[in-house]
Amino acid sequence: MLESRPMRRVFAASLLATACLAAQTSGKVEITSEPNHHLALENPYVRVFEVEIPPGGATLLHYHRHDYVSVNLGSAELLNQVEGKPAVTVKLQDGQTAFAEGNFAHSVRNTGATSFRNVTVELLEDEKARRSPPPSWDEERALHILEGGTEHIMFVKDGVRVSETDLQPGGMIPRHHHAGPQLLVAVTDLELENRVAGKGISPIQLKS
Repeated sequence: MLESRPMRRVFAASLLATACLAAQTSGKVEITSEPNHHLALENPYVRVFEVEIPPGGATLLHYHRHDYVSVNLGSAELLNQVEGKPAVTVKLQDGQTAFAEGNFAHSVRNTGATSFRNVTVELLEDEKARRSPPPSWDEERALHILEGGTEHIMFVKDGVRVSETDLQPGGMIPRHHHAGPQLLVAVTDLELENRVAGKGISPIQLKS
């Protein structure tokens, strides 16, 4: 059971005109070598990157080998250049979450007035999930009303379920069971109390 103190939103992934960008002249690099992508977490299930591009800045042309979920931190306007396709202007909202299939390369230029910040979660078992689909979730889309908040189950991809949880101060998620690993992405700074049966209360502080 999780209880919020000063609240906030958190995403849980249970195991988001033709132009040529100058960055493309550098040649393609792996995502781990792209200077704006900072590896924050890696395990057998996911690789998590914190992405930050200043106004006017651009990434190198880089590969996305795996399917991924992206979570946007703050609003942003970008020019997205997928290799072999015209560049597209993209406007993103704070907290916007999306799924993208991998096996492509692109570069991104920040055309907005503020830094573009994003959390990119690569799903490392995507090929395995396509070869041998995992068991279905009991719920793949739903909206649950919580005590002082909501939980929105957004989508299921590659066996991973992505949910958005909003908790007001003092809000609480009822006691529940996790059958597998869980990743939390904080969209705003928050403080939680995690109450695990038989283990007492553990404080959690997350930064967006």
